[in-house]
Parts: sequence; C-alpha cells; structure tokens
Amino acid sequence: MVALGCDQGGYELKLEIVKYLEEKGIEYKDCGTYSPDSVDYPVYARAVVKEILSGSCDKGILICGTGIGISITANRYKGIRAALCSDCFSAEATRQHNDANILAMGGRVVGPGLAVKIVDTFLNTPFSGAERHARRIHMIDNEE
Repeated sequence: MVALGCDQGGYELKLEIVKYLEEKGIEYKDCGTYSPDSVDYPVYARAVVKEILSGSCDKGILICGTGIGISITANRYKGIRAALCSDCFSAEATRQHNDANILAMGGRVVGPGLAVKIVDTFLNTPFSGAERHARRIHMIDNEE
C-alpha cells in the first residue's frame, strides 16, 4: 500500500496521482491534505512517515510546492529515505541504489503527465540488492 501526503502546493498533483493509482488498482492511503487551503507540510510528511514506519504502507509519496520542505521533514526519521525526484531516471536510480521508500515531488515543478511517469517508475523499480548499495543504506540508517 502507498501512503500519500501533500500540502496545498501539491494538492492538485496529488489528485492526478490518485487517479493513476485507482486506474492501476494500487491500494493507497490518503493522509491529506484534502483541499487547496493553506496548511503546514510537516503535518502531512509525518503522517506518511508514520504509515511507513508502522508497516501499514511500504512506500509513500509526498508533494509540496517544490518537494524540498516535505522531503527534508520526512528524512528526519530513522528508516526513511525520501528522494526528491523531478525525472524518471532519478526515480529509478533512487529505488535501485537507495531503496528509497518515499518519493517527493514538487507540485509547482513537475507537470501531471511527467509526475505519473515518475510515480510509475518509482513504484515499479525494485531495489537492486547489490552489496555496495545495501552497505551504504546501512551506513545511512545507522548515523547518529
């Protein structure tokens, strides 16, 4: 299951991603926001992070205006590897090399057509499992 979260800057793009997930039959949990009214993005980043850390969802998608603030917030939590992606190559590489569990995007940066392709790439690319990548992830997850 995929957890979704956004602030007002990502609200419209989240709606496009919801359409894609529903068309593909991919289960998701919408953690908000539910309108284009101004909100604080850390609330929604934390909600998605909690879904992943609890095991309720295995991946997440976070969207704010640029994707920067919401990804910074998510990456404050041990075990979360949120990657800000604006292209398919980065989405593929972060899954293969970093085993990223959250995709972050900017609703004011990425258009809906490209965003859906990035989401598709992120959700369908497995972690490579290569020893060097696993070692690096272990190093990241065990930093103080």
